[in-house]
Amino acid sequence: MDKKRMAVPLVCHGHSRPVVDLFYSPITADGFFLISASKDSSPMLRNGETGDWIGTFEGHKGAVWSCCLDTNALRAASGSADFSAKLWDALTGDELHSFEHKHIVRACAFSEDTHLLLTGGVEKILRIFDLNRPDAPPREVDNSPGSIRTVAWLHSDQTILSSCTDIGGVRLWDVRSGKIVQTLETKSPVTSAEVSQDGRYITTADGSAVKFWDANHFGLVKSYNMPCNIESASLEPKLGNKFIAGGEDMWVHLFDFHTGEEIGCNKGHHGPVHCVRFSPGGESYASGSEDGTIRIWQTGPANHVESDANPVNGPVTGKAKAGADEVTLKVEDLQIGKEGKIGEKDNAEEV
Repeated sequence: MDKKRMAVPLVCHGHSRPVVDLFYSPITADGFFLISASKDSSPMLRNGETGDWIGTFEGHKGAVWSCCLDTNALRAASGSADFSAKLWDALTGDELHSFEHKHIVRACAFSEDTHLLLTGGVEKILRIFDLNRPDAPPREVDNSPGSIRTVAWLHSDQTILSSCTDIGGVRLWDVRSGKIVQTLETKSPVTSAEVSQDGRYITTADGSAVKFWDANHFGLVKSYNMPCNIESASLEPKLGNKFIAGGEDMWVHLFDFHTGEEIGCNKGHHGPVHCVRFSPGGESYASGSEDGTIRIWQTGPANHVESDANPVNGPVTGKAKAGADEVTLKVEDLQIGKEGKIGEKDNAEEV
């Protein structure tokens, strides 16, 4: 590719504070979905293809640092500075359960089989909650060397991955024994760790480096130095031939996986980029920023005009437009409340 493309994103408004985490669901019978975590305390669910706002999960009383959807996109989970992780019904917005912690929850992840929820945070304890018995005490793995920043499952839920806020490296834990079986060494704390869709690679961002690790043998496959400190990176899920990275320079960079050559640079955010994620089909990717917006960028040549969303709803484009027009009057400035009821949108506050 000789020339770098200037992509035009879909701009998704709605959050009133920085967007700090993004998560795409797998492709389901109803399409795929994007959930976002923000310091405004209110995670939001969107159509992953169009960015259209679906609903807001209300109930947290502090910044939300992490969010995820289960394999079928039927349930959501979030981790917050209010010392809780919450389980939500992704269809109604109902809060299904609140898992209380003793300090800030920075990370959460559903197991592949959707029966377990993994959390980690400032307590330095990994907790595994059985979602079939949500009131039962969680299993605890409490010898993390530092405050936990990221968590993930791999090897068909046999292994847990975690990184720390204050020390380098990624630790891999055997779920059955609760012991660290491997540490992936990095110079700086790992701010982003993603297991590829096919389970082959672990993509990490630490300082100004993006690294790719063999997820089965744990060897370092590739390491590339970035033009600035990078907070998040994501590997294209289908072909695995490109990756994205975002950080303090406010740009979303697109690179060739095999050579490390920059093949695209997307500008538009007005603050540092905290999170980037490829959609499950690889046709687009999303970025969340300090500026409070989510931007969805097309991987291929852009063939649409940038559209700013209204304060709640995302932009409406393409095949979703007809259906969205019909319900615009019904959903505009409405949101899913804590009790699953639709009510007027209030300004969320961070506690």
